[in-house]
Amino acid sequence: MVEVEEHQRAHSDQDDIVAEGASVVHGEPPQDETGPPKVDSEVEVLHEKVRKQIIKEGHGQKPSKYSTCFVHYRAWTESTLHKFEDTWHEQQPLELVLGKEKTEMTGLAVGISSMKAGERALLHVGWELGYGKEGNFSFPNVAPMEDIVYEVEVIGFDETKEGKARGDMTVEERIGSADRRKMDGNALFNEEKLEAAMQQYEMAIAYLGDDFMFQLFGKYRDMALAVKNPCHLNIAACLIRLQRYDEAIAQCGIVLVEDENNVKALFRRGKARAELGQVDAAREDFLKARKYAPEDKAIAKELRLLAEHDKAVYQKQKELYKGLFGKSPDPKPKPKNWLILFWQWLLSIFYSLFKQKRQKDD
Repeated sequence: MVEVEEHQRAHSDQDDIVAEGASVVHGEPPQDETGPPKVDSEVEVLHEKVRKQIIKEGHGQKPSKYSTCFVHYRAWTESTLHKFEDTWHEQQPLELVLGKEKTEMTGLAVGISSMKAGERALLHVGWELGYGKEGNFSFPNVAPMEDIVYEVEVIGFDETKEGKARGDMTVEERIGSADRRKMDGNALFNEEKLEAAMQQYEMAIAYLGDDFMFQLFGKYRDMALAVKNPCHLNIAACLIRLQRYDEAIAQCGIVLVEDENNVKALFRRGKARAELGQVDAAREDFLKARKYAPEDKAIAKELRLLAEHDKAVYQKQKELYKGLFGKSPDPKPKPKNWLILFWQWLLSIFYSLFKQKRQKDD
């Protein structure tokens, strides 16, 4: 990884973290294709109709009433294991204000109120706190009196007295909230708290979702991208340090869709590709980055490392081919067979006698 001092000179930006060597939104967690994940942790009774099992511990405080929470979740009907919602698949976290949730999400809100940022849990919710006696026959499709199983992860939450949702904020307020999250993430990254930093960046991105960005143009879009893109790049830096290279490549790709010549995105994608052994693709990224930042020492260093790698590979191949196609060793002399030699001597004597007799006869 690039040293901090070198990276500060090469990629200094107040909107970006200042370390390269040290999860964009968390990648989709693994799951059992036949239904909810199997969990062995202790069952905690949160309510007569809500039970919880922790899959992954979180950190910090739990949200209070009227906190604006951002979560990813999957939902199954308990009797048939029919999955009817999946925000990971949709790549769009749910925003839920505790105390102001929809009636069908009452049980989900009970579970979320018991969870910390970064925590993932399995919730079993009775139909009374779900879609009720009537169920739901539009979207999502849930049968009447159907208990629900949730796999839910709390990305993070904002404590607000009035429970103000994103949709009720002005453009400036949403961008400002995202920027504060980004700065909090930078501070946590510099303290080596990568998971916590990642959650802050995810929260910032949640404020600047695709639906919101689609409505922006002009200076407001530029302001939002000035916060959103660094968050994706910072997540990529975290992922590289966590050796989650495929995810880091995806994060850089999001930025490059908006700005195909973004030097930081090209550099970090090149780093991730190099770690995966995708040497040609990595070189292509570094060369393109160097085109727009020709004095960048970090880029030059990575290109030098790739050149050394190519040289080492060439030497190994040369040694291999030398062994395959080099000069053949001299054949070893075969051992003599004395019996054959004896018969050859005896035949030569008979031939000599026969020849002398023929000469006399002539």
